[in-house]
Amino acid sequence: MRLDLSDVEHRVGKPVGGAQLWEPCAASDIRRWVMAMDYPNPLHWDERFAGASRYGGIVAPQSIAVALDYGHGAQPACVGHIPGSHLIFGGEEWWFYGCPVRPGDKLLQERRFHDYKVAETKFAGPTMFSRGDTVHTNQNGVLVARERSTAIRYLSAEARKRGMYDDRAGAARRWTAAELDAIAKVRHEWILSNRLGVSPRFGDVKIGDALPRRAIGPHSIASFTTEYRAFLFNIWGTFRWTAPPGLADPWINQDPGWGADFAFDEKGAEIDPRKRDGLYVGPSRGHIDKDRAGEVGMARAYGYGATMGAWCTDYLAYWAGHEGLVRHTKADFRAPAFEGDVTYFDAEVTGKEEDSPWGVPLVHVRLRLTDQDGGVLVTCKAEIELPR
Repeated sequence: MRLDLSDVEHRVGKPVGGAQLWEPCAASDIRRWVMAMDYPNPLHWDERFAGASRYGGIVAPQSIAVALDYGHGAQPACVGHIPGSHLIFGGEEWWFYGCPVRPGDKLLQERRFHDYKVAETKFAGPTMFSRGDTVHTNQNGVLVARERSTAIRYLSAEARKRGMYDDRAGAARRWTAAELDAIAKVRHEWILSNRLGVSPRFGDVKIGDALPRRAIGPHSIASFTTEYRAFLFNIWGTFRWTAPPGLADPWINQDPGWGADFAFDEKGAEIDPRKRDGLYVGPSRGHIDKDRAGEVGMARAYGYGATMGAWCTDYLAYWAGHEGLVRHTKADFRAPAFEGDVTYFDAEVTGKEEDSPWGVPLVHVRLRLTDQDGGVLVTCKAEIELPR
């Protein structure tokens, strides 16, 4: 088995096309997003609470940048036609510059295919790890965030044959009432841990301090569907295709080579938008359809990589409070969140910088997302600005 990369190599280092959303961000978009991320920070949905805060009204979480982009941020990392391939997210790196996103703001993106490498994996044999860069600015040209996403592209037939996740096949786990109560307790205690948004002071934080534990789940078809619809580009008619000027082959909406029954019908969607609605057609169907998940080596419905990256940012921002800021995260995705599983967040402070390259005091945090059996889903390193 080999990957046909003949349409990939010549695109390295070049700008790529994609899409831009038509409308600015609305308060309802922010509320929909935090609802889908199970992030009940009142700063992002409660008008009265937010109005009394330093922001004077609802403001988006830092993770909103990925929701106001096309393709979950993976567009510049999924470049070139590879026949018979599929894609999952491998990780995200984010840099944030302190410009908040409010209702009425409009984010614009510039995209570039950065690089790729091929490695042998247990999951699918020859596998390409490709990286793409996105620059997010607002309508005034102010830099909001930079993102480097990693896409994992592989041959779906080979992943299906190897069956790495076959132990996940069958019915999702069923939880007892007592187990669900224990999960709900962890979740509720985390909500109360910093609901008022009080920022820890840099001088009071110590290396080795543990952040409050968080739980999300059990994941379900309903929760995956809610997540999917919160990415605005997944709503009918929300975006327009764009291309970098002067580029002969800008890679806008070409077919990346998805396997049979996983492609969109872009022309037909001009009449019937359901023909590019990922809950019904296209490469995302495996997230909410266990049979389709099995066709791409996943065995059961599973969550979104971009969602896990947003979970990390939200979790860290909640601890940082209203005066803090997540400056940088680097998250590596090790495994998906499967239907029926629970995701736990555990983090600790690993370092401190009084004088950082950002010109502000930073706290270093190491975060791990695991399932109920201790399986690692995400490892993340982050730097967080805190007030002195």
